[in-house]
Amino acid sequence: MSDQNVHNAGFTSSGIRGGSLASSMMSQEARASGGGVHSGGPTATLQEMGARGSTHSSGFTSSGISGGTQASHMMSQEARYHGGGTPRGSTTSTVQSISMGGKGGR
Repeated sequence: MSDQNVHNAGFTSSGIRGGSLASSMMSQEARASGGGVHSGGPTATLQEMGARGSTHSSGFTSSGISGGTQASHMMSQEARYHGGGTPRGSTTSTVQSISMGGKGGR
């Protein structure tokens, strides 16, 4: 189900769908960073997954983050950087939220 949730949010194999949650995220992220969307950020990560058509291979699943995956590595790095937790709005929490059908917590 998480693949469909990413697609439903507007992250597709043909790019970000206009008028979608994805386009709103991209716009907010670009404004916050002075005009661009950074590689490795939530929008870029989700678009990569949408273009590939799979979130499961990255470890973001509808039942949570799978151990030993890219997702668990991202979560671990963010937790270390933030002193032990993964903050709301971070790449990991946003991607996991959308993978589970949420709005991304932004």
